[in-house]
Amino acid sequence: MTLFDFFISSAYAADASVAGTVPAGGSFSFFIIFAVFILFFYFAIWRPQNKRNKEQRDLLGSLAKGDEVITVGGVLGKIGKISDQYVVLTIADNTDIVIQKSAVVTALPKGTLKSLM
Repeated sequence: MTLFDFFISSAYAADASVAGTVPAGGSFSFFIIFAVFILFFYFAIWRPQNKRNKEQRDLLGSLAKGDEVITVGGVLGKIGKISDQYVVLTIADNTDIVIQKSAVVTALPKGTLKSLM
C-alpha cells in the first residue's frame, strides 16, 4: 500500500449482469425532461413571438388617414395617404415621405405631435 492508495480509491469493473441494465425509470425521465423542454420553448419563445406578430398585424390593419405614428427609424408623422403596401407620412408642413406600411411600429394618441412641437 502506497501513499497514493490512501487518497485515490481503486476502481473495479462491475459485474456483467449489472453493467448492461438501464436504471428503472431512465427512459421515462427522458420523456419528462423532453416535455418540460417543449413547454419551456412554447411559453418562453413561440407564444410571445406569435402575440407580438398578431399585435403588429392588428396595428397595420387598423391604420387610417390622420393617425399619428412612429416608424422603425424613429420618424414621427401623420398619415396622409394609405395603400396596401405604402403609407404617405406628413412629417412637417409640405413635407411628405413614402414608407412601407410594415415600417410603422406604433400608433400614437391623437394630438401627440402638436404637443411635441
